[in-house]
Amino acid sequence: MKVLYVCTELYPLLKTGGLADVGAALPAALQAAGCHVRLLLPAFASIAAGVRADAPALRLPARAGPDVLRTLETPPMLVPGHVIESGQPVYLLDAPALYQRDGGPYQDAAGQEWSDNAARFALLGWAAAALGQGADPHWQPDVVHAHDWHAGLAPLYLKLLAGTGPVTPSVFTVHNLAFQGLFSASSCAALGVPESLFNIDGVEYHGLLSFMKAGLQFADAITTVSPRYAQEILTPEQGCGLDGALRARRERISGILNGVDYAIWNPATDPLLNAHFDGQCISGKARVKRDLQRLLGLEERPQALLFAAVTRLSEQKGLHLVPAMLPELVERGGQLAILGSGDPAIEGALREAMACHPGQAALRTGYDEALAHCIIAAADVILVPSRFEPCGLTQLYGLRYGTLPLVHAVGGLADTVTDCSLEAIDDGSASGFVFHDFSASGLLGAVRRAFALRRRPADWSAVQRHAMQQRFDWQQPAQAYRSLYQSLLGTALAHGSLVSS
Repeated sequence: MKVLYVCTELYPLLKTGGLADVGAALPAALQAAGCHVRLLLPAFASIAAGVRADAPALRLPARAGPDVLRTLETPPMLVPGHVIESGQPVYLLDAPALYQRDGGPYQDAAGQEWSDNAARFALLGWAAAALGQGADPHWQPDVVHAHDWHAGLAPLYLKLLAGTGPVTPSVFTVHNLAFQGLFSASSCAALGVPESLFNIDGVEYHGLLSFMKAGLQFADAITTVSPRYAQEILTPEQGCGLDGALRARRERISGILNGVDYAIWNPATDPLLNAHFDGQCISGKARVKRDLQRLLGLEERPQALLFAAVTRLSEQKGLHLVPAMLPELVERGGQLAILGSGDPAIEGALREAMACHPGQAALRTGYDEALAHCIIAAADVILVPSRFEPCGLTQLYGLRYGTLPLVHAVGGLADTVTDCSLEAIDDGSASGFVFHDFSASGLLGAVRRAFALRRRPADWSAVQRHAMQQRFDWQQPAQAYRSLYQSLLGTALAHGSLVSS
C-alpha cells in the first residue's frame, strides 16, 4: 500500500512543535507495518539541506489550481529524493520564491504571518493532489494523508483534479483545531477554489476561507491525535466554531493516539544528557538535575521538588496560571524551570514572578532541543496544564524519564496520565497528577498533591517506576492508520463528488 504523507515539518530538519516529531516517527512506523510511505514537504532551506535528490524533478499540472503555479518566475517543481540521515523517501516542493526566505516556516523574523501564506500552502495541497492523481508516472499513492491546516486543501484539490474520474482517497489529521489557516474570501479565486464551495457546507468560516475546514469537509476520513480529543472537538467548548461541521461528519472521525520515538526519547541512551538512567537504576537522574540547576542558576538542592515546563508560552498551554501559584510552590521548597517562547504578555508575567524568587525559578526563552531533553530528564514533575490538548507529547516524554506529569484532564493528557489518587496508588496504576478545574487554584491543588506524594518516598518511587514502564510507541498507531487506509480502499467512493457527507 502506497501512502503520500503531507506535512510541513520534519525532525530534526525543521521543528516548531510536535508535528515535526510525528512526521519523523509515524512514516517509519508505517513502513514497518507494511506501507510504502513518501513524504511531501515544502523545500524550506533547513529541510532541503537534509535531503538528497535521486530522480529528475517533475512539473506540476498548471490547469486550474492556485494562480501561483502560473505566476512564479520559476515554475514550482517536485523533486524526488530521500532524507540523508534516515533514508526516508520524500518529494520536495521546490519553489524558492515561496519557501527559501529568512524567518520561520509560517512567520517572518518579526513574528508576523507571511502575507502570502495562502498561496504557499495552497501550493502544497495542489502538489499533494497532483501526486495523488498521477503526477509521478513511477509512483502513485493509494492514499493521501494530509496533516493540519497547511495541507488542508489537498482533499479538495484531489476531487477537483479528478473531475468525474476516480479519486484517490484522503485522510486528514487534525493536530490542533485552533490553528485553522484563515484567509480572505477574495483569495478563493486566486487559489482555484470554486465560488460554489464558499458556503457553510464548503470552505467558508465566518466570511473567511478556512484551510482547516476544507480538509474536514472533503477528506474521506478525519483523525485526531487522541481518542478523547476526537470527542471534545464535537462540542462547542472545544470545536473552535467547527463543531457543527464536525458533528455532521462524526461517522468519519476517529482518534488515534500519537506515539513516542523511544530511539530518541530514552534516558538510558539519550546523547543529549551527561548522565543516563533507567527504571532499574535512576541515580543518574540526580546528576542531570544538579547540572541543570547549575546551568539555570538555581540553588543546588538535591531534595528540592523541581517542577518544569517545556512548551509554547500561550493561553492554550495554561502558562498564564503559573505566576499565581509560584509563591506557594517556592514556599514549600520547590523550584521551577521553564523553556519556551510565545505570548509576550505571558513571558513578561513569568519573568516578573520569577524575579521575586532568585535561585528558585528560571525561564529560558526560544527553542533548544538539547536543553529540552535536559529539563525533562532533570525535573521531578513536568507541568502540562493546558486548557485543551489534542494529544501532547511532553507528558509522554516525562513518563519515560521518570518525571511525573502534572496535567489538566483534557484530550491526550487525560488519555495517558492516571492521577495519584489513593486508589490508583494502591492498585499500582498511578502515573502523575491530574486536575479538572482549569484555574490557578486547580493547578495549585495538584502541585500540593505532588508535594504530599514526595513526602512518602516509597509511594513516590513506586509511581515513578510505573510511569517509566509505560510505553506509547508508534507500532499501535501505525497499525490503526494502516487499517483505516485499507478501509478507505475497500469502500466505493463517490468519484468526483464535491458534496460533503
